[in-house]
Amino acid sequence: MRLTILGGGGFRVPLVYGALLGDRGEGRVTEVVLHDLDAGRLSAVTRVLAEQAAGVADAPRVTATTDLDEALRGADFVFSAIRVGGLEGRANDERVALAEGVLGQETVGAGGIAYGLRTVPVAVDIARRVARLAPDAWVINFTNPAGLVTEAMSRHLGDRVIGICDSPVGLGRRIARVLGANPKEAWIDYVGLNHLGWVRGLRIAGRDELPRLLADPDLLGSFEEGKLFGVDWLRSLGAIPNEYLHYYYFNREAVRAYREAGQTRGAFLRDQQAHFYEEAVRADVSALDAWDRTRAEREATYMAENRETAGAGERAADDLSGGYEKVALALMRAIARDERATLILNVRNQRTLSVLDTDAVIEVPCLVDANGAHPVATSPLPGHATGLVCAVKAVEREILAAAESGSRTTAVKAFALHPLVDSVNVARRLVERYTEVHPGLAYLS
Repeated sequence: MRLTILGGGGFRVPLVYGALLGDRGEGRVTEVVLHDLDAGRLSAVTRVLAEQAAGVADAPRVTATTDLDEALRGADFVFSAIRVGGLEGRANDERVALAEGVLGQETVGAGGIAYGLRTVPVAVDIARRVARLAPDAWVINFTNPAGLVTEAMSRHLGDRVIGICDSPVGLGRRIARVLGANPKEAWIDYVGLNHLGWVRGLRIAGRDELPRLLADPDLLGSFEEGKLFGVDWLRSLGAIPNEYLHYYYFNREAVRAYREAGQTRGAFLRDQQAHFYEEAVRADVSALDAWDRTRAEREATYMAENRETAGAGERAADDLSGGYEKVALALMRAIARDERATLILNVRNQRTLSVLDTDAVIEVPCLVDANGAHPVATSPLPGHATGLVCAVKAVEREILAAAESGSRTTAVKAFALHPLVDSVNVARRLVERYTEVHPGLAYLS
């Protein structure tokens, strides 16, 4: 089976390949094709993968190319993990927003809108090429903003594109762990959009154990989200929010912390990874060791400003291992081998949430089999969550409309309607500044 990874020179590709090395049995991946526009990054990552595969019998064969059409032909699965504009683009997204006093973050608020406007046209082009060159392939989208990009691609690929994110999985794992349960045996009632969802229940042997967690302040305050949001707020909500909702519930504090930080997250990753890519191609250096060191630092500093604002302390050791590659592998295996699985994924709504139309991509538990991912029916969200979901989905639709039409006016509307952008004038200045610093936004007129 052939797997093509778009953004194959990306830093997290070794996580995916490492998961593939542990996969055995029929229907496993035997060939991995890495595609990237940057040949130097491809070379560095290929070295890491070669060291990972050393001594592993029947390790998937790895090839690399800068030709997109060549990479797509013959693919059974396509992992899309592109970053339009690179980490320099992310750093600019953050910097421009913070200069206007609003959140600069990769997927949330003004930064997320700018990233989406740059990424959607490229993602749509990829979807059209997949439909033409590999019509039977399944596309698993890693690219952020994951829900928005998946929805853009679904307009051309239908349900053959599925978005994934490790945040809900990590959240469910932490809740199950603190309740003394096996995460693999728990049903997680999670509903929302990507980076905008809530765990409303966690069932073990048919019993919802979330009320027990909410009733115990010591237990509730003992894990990441309890420390991040505070026990009182979680009990008020009656649910456990995705960590990214900290940007909404504590926006003023988050913006202040990001403005006072010596370096934005994007700038930190840009500099950190530049050092890795330089080091990984040196003949006297183990590329795998360099990658391991860099990854450990990356994971330990994740959302550091938010944790500092909340006084949450360092991340727990169990939360430093990531997990999105495991979700991707489980999804791929369920489809390729018809090994039925239940996974939290980004898929078209169909009739799952009545407040959204059928084509809106949402993030919910899905039953997965050879025919793809099928969202599980769920009860309605409470009013406060419904309002936020509908507001952000409306912004996503304006982003898609702006990307399709090239309308600068529509882009301004997308920024102005976001709950975390507090002025139409700020929205206009954001569009003006972003089009100045991002060549990828030159299409807006």
